[in-house]
Amino acid sequence: MKKDIYSVIIFCICVSIQAQKFTATELLNKSIAYHDPEGVWEQFEGSFFVTMESPNRPIRKSKIELDFMKSFFRLTVESGGNELVSVLKDEECDLLYNGSSDFSEEVAKKNRLTCERAMMYKDYYTYLYGLPMKLKNPGTILNPVVTEKEVAGVSCWVLKVTYDPDTGGDTWYFYFDKNTYKLRQYQFFHDETKNDGEYIVLENEIEVYGIKMPKDRAWYYNQQDKYLGTDYLSL
Repeated sequence: MKKDIYSVIIFCICVSIQAQKFTATELLNKSIAYHDPEGVWEQFEGSFFVTMESPNRPIRKSKIELDFMKSFFRLTVESGGNELVSVLKDEECDLLYNGSSDFSEEVAKKNRLTCERAMMYKDYYTYLYGLPMKLKNPGTILNPVVTEKEVAGVSCWVLKVTYDPDTGGDTWYFYFDKNTYKLRQYQFFHDETKNDGEYIVLENEIEVYGIKMPKDRAWYYNQQDKYLGTDYLSL
């Protein structure tokens, strides 16, 4: 009996030691190795489509074109029967409404067709579709303690991430499959004590120029699990 107890104690100590050696950086590197095994993201050049479906809103179809080596971003959106195009190249910004750069301030305001909005979308798409690789960016602070949590019946490693004040003020949690290190879900809080913010469930997978990206992203409020919509990725 004593021998069994000692064996259990030794086993627990070994597990504890292993857990302590499993760092946040190691977890992130394992997940990046799964999603971007050839290291394509840093020199990404290509395009993909995102179809956004939300309750009580028209379907929004977007084409995203990226060329990181040329500092190029183009977003083409079909919404309400109109085509909106935003192009960022180095320091330049070009905007088109139904193929023309000559449109009124009223049209720009109604469709939120501005250079500031274009920059926001560039950051938005490159962050979400660049995960988990984007967690290597400067200003990203990885909590060194890796925890565990079951998500939709799957046991996951949990990585807590915060940012330098100049980068962002939200707190993020990323959930990785314990066997494959695939990113399964993430959530963010503006103020964690208020349980505000949202969580995003990732399902299915599509390979985009060598990168394994989540095909479907379903968005929910943290409060009451209210459904917000789903983004569908395609080539």
